Amino acid sequence: MKYWVDLHIHTCLSPCAEDDMTPNNIVNMALIKGLDIIAVTDHNSARNLEAVIEVGNRQGLLVIPGMELCTAEEIHLVCLFPALEQARTFENLVYSNLYPIENREDIFGPQILMDHEDNVIGKETRLLSGACKLDVETAIKEVRRLDGVVIPAHIDRQSYSMLNTLGTIPSEYFFKYLELSKNCSIDKFLNENPSLGPYYYIHSSDAHFLGDILEQEVSLDLNDRTIESLLGLLR
Repeated sequence: MKYWVDLHIHTCLSPCAEDDMTPNNIVNMALIKGLDIIAVTDHNSARNLEAVIEVGNRQGLLVIPGMELCTAEEIHLVCLFPALEQARTFENLVYSNLYPIENREDIFGPQILMDHEDNVIGKETRLLSGACKLDVETAIKEVRRLDGVVIPAHIDRQSYSMLNTLGTIPSEYFFKYLELSKNCSIDKFLNENPSLGPYYYIHSSDAHFLGDILEQEVSLDLNDRTIESLLGLLR
C-alpha cells in the first residue's frame, strides 16, 4: 500500500529551525499536507522526539524517531530508529562525543525543548549543529547495532554531503537508499553521477520551516503503516 512520507524534518530544537517548528505545528502541518508518515531528525539530538511522537499518536500520524547526525568528517546522516529507546541510546553516544561548545543564540538561534502541548520546558545549551567526534564508519555501525537505518543526507549538496566530502558513496557501507534534496532532479543527478545508478533514492524536505514540509510528493509502498515496515524497506 502506498503511504506519503517526509523522512527529514527538524523541530525548534535544531538551532537553524524556526521557533514555530513545535510538536503540534509539525504534526498538524503534515496532516494538512496529506502525509501518513514523518521522521523527526533534529541535529545531533533526540530530545524533542517524545513530544512529537505523542502528538502524532494522538492525531493519527506515524512519527519515526530519528536524528540528523553530523559526523567528524562533517557528513550529515539521517538515522532512523525502531523506537524511542534506541534513539535515546544513540543520543547518549552522540552527546558523549559532542565538543564542549556552548550554543550562541545570537548567532545560531535557540535550541528549544518542548512537551506534547508545545510548552517550552527548557533549552539545550550545547551547540547541536556542529560536527561530533564520531566518524562515519563508527556512526553507521552503532545505528545498525540498534536496528536502525542510515541514509546519507542530501548527497547532491556541496556541503555536509557524503558524495561531496568523500567523492563517492563507499560500497562497503551497504546503503540501499540515498537522500536527495527536495528540488533535486533524480534524472539530472544520475546523468552527472552514473555510477550511483544501482541505489534507490528518496526526496526529503529537510524542513526547518513549516511551509517546507513536503506535500504528497514522495510515497513508499509498505505492507502496513508501521515503523517495522518502513525500516524493513529502507534496509
